Formats: sequence, C-alpha cells, structure tokens
Amino acid sequence: MFLRNSWYVAAWDREIANGPGRRPLARMILGEPIVLYRQEDGKPVALEDRCCHRHLPLSLGRLEGDTLRCGYHGLRFDAGGRCVEIPGQPQIPPDAAIRSYPLVERFHWVWIWMGDPKRADPALIPNWWWADHPDWACARPDMLPVACNYQLINDNVLDVTHLVYVHASSIGNPSINDFPATTEREGNLVRLTRWIIDRPAPPMYQAAGKFAGNVDRWQIVEHVPPCFSVNFAGCAATGTGAPQGDRSHGIELMALSAPTPETDRTTHYFFQFPRKFGLGDAALDKVFNTDFVAVFREDVAVLEAQQRMMELKPFAPSVAIKVDAAPLAARRLLERMIAEEEPPRDSAWPSG
Repeated sequence: MFLRNSWYVAAWDREIANGPGRRPLARMILGEPIVLYRQEDGKPVALEDRCCHRHLPLSLGRLEGDTLRCGYHGLRFDAGGRCVEIPGQPQIPPDAAIRSYPLVERFHWVWIWMGDPKRADPALIPNWWWADHPDWACARPDMLPVACNYQLINDNVLDVTHLVYVHASSIGNPSINDFPATTEREGNLVRLTRWIIDRPAPPMYQAAGKFAGNVDRWQIVEHVPPCFSVNFAGCAATGTGAPQGDRSHGIELMALSAPTPETDRTTHYFFQFPRKFGLGDAALDKVFNTDFVAVFREDVAVLEAQQRMMELKPFAPSVAIKVDAAPLAARRLLERMIAEEEPPRDSAWPSG
C-alpha cells in the first residue's frame, strides 16, 4: 500500500512552532501517528505519537526543554525516543522507548523518512531547487487535507486533459485535446509531454502574460514515486521559439506536488508554485497564493467524489483510455517498488 523507504513531506516549516510558542504537532503519516516539535535550538524532531506506558498520544503532553512529557503519567522522552524520566521511580525499564524518525528541512518543508532509518539519505529528496532560488518567486500555500487515496492525486497530476473540463474557467482550454501527449520512462521517472501550438492562452495565463495573439503552450509533468510530481507549465508568443527551448518570450511556471498519505483513504496535499516572472508583483502573488489554490480545490472536489464512489462499489469495472498511459506507468512503477521493498510492510523498523 505504501512505500516505506522514502521521504515524505511531514509539514511546512512554519507549522512546527519555534521559540516561546513551541508546542507539539500531531500528524498521521502512512497510517502511523507522528508527533513533531522543535528543540530549543530550532531543530525539528519526529517521534511516534504514543507513550509506551498507556498509549496516550504524546502530542497531548508538553515540551520541557528538548524533551516531551506525557500528559497522563509524566513519562519524559528525549529527541531520540528514549524515556529519560519516570516520576516516582528511579529505574527506567530498558524497553521504555518509542520510535524516532529522521527529518530534513528543505524548500520550507520538513521531510520525514518512514522506513529503515539507516537508508535515510537526504540526497533522495527531490531536487526542487526552484522553490528556493532568487530568480524564482514561489507561492507556498497551506496544505490541503483531501479525503482520497494519494494515488488518485498522482493520477490527476499526470493527466492534464482533465483541465479542459475541471478547470475550464482558469487554466483549461479545449485545444488541449487537439495535441497528443507522449509518455516516457527514465529509470524511476515517468514523464508526460504535450505541446499546444498556436492556440489562445487559457484565461489565467492570458491575465498573467497579456499576450497579443496566440501562444505555444507546454505541459510537461515529471513524476517520481511514491508521490513527487513537477508540472512544468507555461506559454510564449507563437513563433518565438518555445518548442525549440527559448521560453523567454512568455511566462514560465510550475506546480510542485507532494501528496503525503495520511491513511489509505486520506491525504495531506502539499504543493508550491514557483514562477519565473512577475517577481515582487503583489497582484501575481495573490494569483498564485489564492487563485491557483482555488484551481486545486476544483481538483479536490473531483478526487473526493471519486473516492466516495470507489468505496461505495469497490469492485465496479473500470476501463483504461489513452490519457491513462502516464498514470498507469506511474502506478506500475510504484507497485514494483513496494513489492521489492524489504522488510515486509507490517514489520517494525528500528528507531532512528
């Protein structure tokens, strides 16, 4: 169901309080209860959100220095998950410990490794450098909770033809269906590419680019399992060389999608919107922090309706069509990676 040996986005850096307002943050990830907090020096910590005594969530406790005290009987745990104090008794049982998880802060996200901590290589985090580069503005909206399986979000991102129908008033355009897409595999990467040549810009792109005529538009999605997608998007005035690589005569943007599974039926949807135009433009900042989020909410309505229907009749037949090539390739790749993962899914990993 889930790929364990992978990084996932656990939270925005701003969600985990620092300084005098420090407090624990509870979050379910891959069906596992996690508590996140910052130490006094600001370093983030992730622990199993369960006291090893009577199983109260530690997120209901309080922070004391760099440690977290249970709100039931006062057991206190350090950042490594070891119990360091039991009120009323001097001896601490050797197995009085909970699991800790490796964390890395990057691109304003806090990334968590859910599998074997010995394999937690920060180099495996997607290199989404645009999110932290001075030549790119980046909108960082709040996470969206979505009541669907995370793979439905992966499917959605890899199928741009739905823009014609779901996003007709914003980034959709009927001409999308006039131009076929190609699907490629490169190792663990699935790439979908579509070029829409000499057509009107969709409404939001026209508002941003103020084009005098038709545009050449690109839709390129690169997906790496379990849940990391970059949607390279934009358009330039027709005939200015965009298909050949010169995109300087238009607008260039992208959507970074990292939907983290909460359970097999719910997802924490994290995303960012880097753009290479209009830096410092407050009106455009609003477009990407507000209007583009509204576009994603249109997807959420569809995805949650899908999930409800699938739960209502889980064995209903489903047909595949041409636009499913990229989503199906990504699903097959993820299935293979999960099948190859060791130890089995229900085995306990050692503490980090």
